[in-house]
Amino acid sequence: MPAKFLPSWSSQSAYCPLNSSLSKDSSGFQVKRSSCSFPTTPFLLLSSFMGCVPSKNRPPAGVSGDDLPNPESDVLVSDQNQTQPTNPVEADGVVAEQEQENKKKKLRVFIVFYSMYGHVEMMAREIKKGVDSTEGVEGVLYRVPETLSSEVLEQMKVPKNDDGVVPVIVPERLVEADGVLFGFPTRYGSMAAQMKAFFDSTGELWKEQKLAGVPAGFFVSTGTQGGGQETTVWTAITQLAHHGMIYVPIGYTFGAGMFQMDSLRGGSPYGSGVLSGDGTRKPTETEIALAEHQGKYMATIVKKLARPSSFHVPVGQNVERKRE
Repeated sequence: MPAKFLPSWSSQSAYCPLNSSLSKDSSGFQVKRSSCSFPTTPFLLLSSFMGCVPSKNRPPAGVSGDDLPNPESDVLVSDQNQTQPTNPVEADGVVAEQEQENKKKKLRVFIVFYSMYGHVEMMAREIKKGVDSTEGVEGVLYRVPETLSSEVLEQMKVPKNDDGVVPVIVPERLVEADGVLFGFPTRYGSMAAQMKAFFDSTGELWKEQKLAGVPAGFFVSTGTQGGGQETTVWTAITQLAHHGMIYVPIGYTFGAGMFQMDSLRGGSPYGSGVLSGDGTRKPTETEIALAEHQGKYMATIVKKLARPSSFHVPVGQNVERKRE
């Protein structure tokens, strides 16, 4: 090729990664410098194979190219003994603190009951003991609203409840529970009207299926052995089914106490129970122990089925729901 057609930089040196050296500058970092001194014209033919590029800065006369910094080829390498920066997330502690907060936050089992003469409330408190004895779970007591007037309750000789101790629940609060145990006396083999009225008031929760997937169970009180220890629960399961809740019976997990025949005892595989007689009978030790056991058992199931905060039950978008 005629000389006049050669590029003006044809006599310059070229950078090549094949010829490199390391040196330390005043800042303590290692500087990687390299250059190639072979002619540029043949270098152009070999550049695609060797990865060499022309040097843009020609060193002054008498100065070696190795003595000049090359911003394109110099690579700063940190000393090995230099302290590595800590993880900003760990340093900030936000994630770690959030994880600790989640660990401290206990799962909650709502114990929602209606009690006229106190038997169901006594069972509810024993159930709470069982729930609270389980690590990471706590029981919360609630009573449902009374539907009878004070005059009627007085005629029935119903003792007054201290509403300041156990708060009255509103339906919307149920969505805060990780599990629910409902307790009530029987009325002809079905739940008392007060509890049924409360379930009837959960229509908005049912409409959006806000309680779907929440484990739930029952405990009851009846006047006699054949007064509905099982059927009172059977007829209540429909409430859970329509809400999509998970029914949790206790089965025979209580052990030998479920098979005792030497004394009267409430309770069944469907849930704990008490026999109230004419209203003056007190729960036996076995009935109390069974109630506490149900609390422990429910707490264990809640822990096993615990849902993360991001969990959402899939609900069909094309289904029009109407009040039944």
